[in-house]
Amino acid sequence: IVMTLKQRYFRITNLLFLCLIAVQFLPDKITKNPETSYVLWFAAGVEVLVLIASAFIKKPQGLSLFLDIVGFLFALLFLWTLATAKLNLLKESLFPPPGRVFYQFIEDIDKILINIRSSLGIIIQGYLLAAVVAIPAGLFIGWSARLGSAATYIAKFLSAIPPIVYIPYGIALLPTFRSVSVFVIFLAAFWPILASTMSGVLNVEKKVIDSAKVLNVGRFTMLFSVILPSALPQIFIGCNQGLTVSFILLTSAEMIGARDGLGYYVKNYSDFGDYTRTIVGILVIGIVVVAISFLFNKLQQYLLRWKR
Repeated sequence: IVMTLKQRYFRITNLLFLCLIAVQFLPDKITKNPETSYVLWFAAGVEVLVLIASAFIKKPQGLSLFLDIVGFLFALLFLWTLATAKLNLLKESLFPPPGRVFYQFIEDIDKILINIRSSLGIIIQGYLLAAVVAIPAGLFIGWSARLGSAATYIAKFLSAIPPIVYIPYGIALLPTFRSVSVFVIFLAAFWPILASTMSGVLNVEKKVIDSAKVLNVGRFTMLFSVILPSALPQIFIGCNQGLTVSFILLTSAEMIGARDGLGYYVKNYSDFGDYTRTIVGILVIGIVVVAISFLFNKLQQYLLRWKR
């Protein structure tokens, strides 16, 4: 489908960009500098990306989705600016204007990157360890219908217990708080992945297994070349659940006793009443989670491309 210039460049997203720029020039009603220039630079940079995307994205649905997301961002910044710097409807110490948040992000970028690296290191260690253990275990347990049915209920029961309650035992038994955090992430991801793997194995179509048996395939080949690909859609459901819960628990664990990480960044500055940095930390956590989820979904689409 060939889109016209009007369809590509005259969209509500561009209008929202102009509104966001215009509102920055209204008089301020707060005492501190709102750092308006940072919002202007950010909005201009995003608008450049919008123009580039409008020129090169060929599919109307893909372009519309991208522009809708950016339009929502522009609208949010517009309302945020109005409610803080321009109308002073929100308490300034608790809700700083967006320009001040952008300014603080740039000032703390080195510190933020260190905390991101710390949090991602814990997530990767705990989550990958859980996946490496849970998927093979789920395949072997689920292969036995009787054992798999019983184990599924046990896994659901254990997964319902918040892993964060194990932190006191982890602190008592493990040498560092980082190892405790990895342990908590492992528990958070292990049970959903195990339960989904067993469920996927138990629900593989019987004709697929019968066809493999006709070919006299071995047990190992049956599990990893026949059962595993068929169970992958269900396994990914558990992997997605485990990833989401892992981020929630990691942030909670870091806010309890860590000395670095994104959760620690938020907790540390909120304790000192620095809500500008607190909002920076919250936004960074959201960006990191969305980025990891996006990459994970791309991996899922690649591994399940045969379903198309």
